[in-house]
Amino acid sequence: MGKSVQKITEYVSLIASTDTWIEGLAVQQLIKTSELQGMQRVAGMPDLHPGRGYPIGAAFFTTNKIYPALVGNDIGCGMSLWQTSAKVSKVNLDKLAKKFEHVEQPLDESWTEHVETRKSEKGITTDAYDHALGTIGGGNHFSEFQAIDEVYDQDALEELGLNKKHLQLLVHSGSRGLGQSILVNHVTTHNHDGIEIGESSGEADDFEDYMEKHDEAVRWAELNREFIAKRFLEAIRAKGECALDVNHNLVSPKEIEGQQGWLHRKGATPSDKGYVVIPGSRGDYSYLVKPVEGADQSMVTSLYSLAHGAGRKWKRGECHGRLGHKYKREDLYRTALGSRVVCGNKELLYDEVPQAYKKCETVISDMVDAGLIEVVAKLRPVLTFKTNGDCSS
Repeated sequence: MGKSVQKITEYVSLIASTDTWIEGLAVQQLIKTSELQGMQRVAGMPDLHPGRGYPIGAAFFTTNKIYPALVGNDIGCGMSLWQTSAKVSKVNLDKLAKKFEHVEQPLDESWTEHVETRKSEKGITTDAYDHALGTIGGGNHFSEFQAIDEVYDQDALEELGLNKKHLQLLVHSGSRGLGQSILVNHVTTHNHDGIEIGESSGEADDFEDYMEKHDEAVRWAELNREFIAKRFLEAIRAKGECALDVNHNLVSPKEIEGQQGWLHRKGATPSDKGYVVIPGSRGDYSYLVKPVEGADQSMVTSLYSLAHGAGRKWKRGECHGRLGHKYKREDLYRTALGSRVVCGNKELLYDEVPQAYKKCETVISDMVDAGLIEVVAKLRPVLTFKTNGDCSS
C-alpha cells in the first residue's frame, strides 16, 4: 500500500495523506456507516465530505444486504468525456458563451426517433422522465468544454482517441427525477434499513425489484449524458466521439478477497473500468488518469474506487455569505484560469465557486501516492455551463 492510506479502524480506510484536509464529520459518518448490518469494509476517498447521514466520496462493501440510501437519489450519476471536432485555436469565448440558449429545454420533436432508438438499444422501458433526458440538472452537475493543457502519457491519449488541438467536452450528470423516485419509493417502504438479499414483501422480491429499477436508472443516466453531449456539440456545430463514460453512484455485485458481496459507490469512481476523469472545480484543472493495474492490496483497501472530484470544503448555502462581500456576481463569470462560466442562477453561481472545493491536485497526489493511479493528462476548463437559470435571481 502507498503512503497516502490511513487505517481508521479495522474495517475503515481513508485514501488520503495526513496533510489532506477532511472534515471530521465526514470521518464520523464513515465510521458510523461501517457499523451497518452486513457491512464488511468501508473506504473513504481523498474528496470525502459529509452528506445527509452518509458521507460522499466513499465506497462500501456489504454481504447479504444492500443499502439504496448509500447510493442515494442520483443513481448512475457519473462523467463522460467526448473528443470534439472544434479546434482550441478557433475558440472565441464571447461567442461560445452565447450558444447554449436551448440546451435546458426538453428535447424537441426532431430528437424523438433518435431517443426511441437509443432507449430501445439501452433497454430503457420507462417513459415517465423522457422530458428530462438530455438535461444537466442542478447541484454540482455541469457540462464543460476543456483544453488538454499538459500530456504525461501520449500513448494513452492516442488509445482514447484524444487530440490536444481539439476541445474536449466533459459532462457530469445522472438519472434526474428517475433516480429520485426510486429512492423515495424505497425509503417509503424500508426507511433507511436496507434490503436483505432475497427479502420478500408480499409477492414482490424487494431486492430484485430495486436492482431492476436501479440498473435501468444507471442506463438512463448514461443515455442522459450522451444526449447532453450531443446537444452541446450541436449548439457549437461540432461533431464528437465519446472517449469514456463512468458512473460513480451505484451498487454492483463484486467479489473481494474471495467474498461475494455488493459494492456501493457514493461519489466514488470505479478503478476497475479503465481510464477516468477526476474533475476539479470550474476554476481548477481536471485530470485524466489511468488506474494502476495489479495493485491488488491497494485495490482492496480502496474498494476498487477512486475520488470522483475535488471534494467540497464549504457547505452549499454558506458560499454567498463567505464571498458576497469580496466578489460581485459579475466577477464569478470568469475564473483565474481564463475560463468562462455560464450560470444564470445567483445561488448556484456562489455555491459552486472554486473556493468551495479542495484543490484537485491534492486529491490526485493522494491517489498517486497510494499507488492507485497514473496521470495521463491535465485538462484546463475553457467554458463551464451550469444553467441559464433565472438571470434576475
